[in-house]
Amino acid sequence: MSARSQRGFTLIELVVTVAIVSILALAASPLLETTVRRQKESELRAALREIRSAIDAYRQAVDDGKIAKKADESGYPARLEELFMGVENRQDPAKGKIYLLRRLPRDPFSRDRDLNAAQTWGKRSYASPPDLPQEGIDVFDVYSLSDERGSNGIPYREW
Repeated sequence: MSARSQRGFTLIELVVTVAIVSILALAASPLLETTVRRQKESELRAALREIRSAIDAYRQAVDDGKIAKKADESGYPARLEELFMGVENRQDPAKGKIYLLRRLPRDPFSRDRDLNAAQTWGKRSYASPPDLPQEGIDVFDVYSLSDERGSNGIPYREW
């Protein structure tokens, strides 16, 4: 073996390699952040669609007489938890409760892991105007509590 083949890498070669790897990592970082944001936005869309569909199904069950409603109630659930904890089936009590969700999804943009899933959502009452949603005696709609804007420029609260 020659003396040249036994040598390792020079310091310059190692510094250049580390610099190239660092530049590649810096270039990939914004792409990773964008990918994570888009994934969360996709989860938010799916969660909103799922919860809103369950709220609509609850209202339809009330209209069909499957769920009891008092005269002064709107026909929407009083709490989000009713969608997955179940409500009494008025037409056929032998079948048990009516479940509209298997589980309540969390708002993917909620940073507080100590909150339960229902607490991560903003709730709009039936009596609340659409441009100023407020909680009330029922849950007509849900929205994200995040102050961030989506990649489409619209705040997550307005999705």
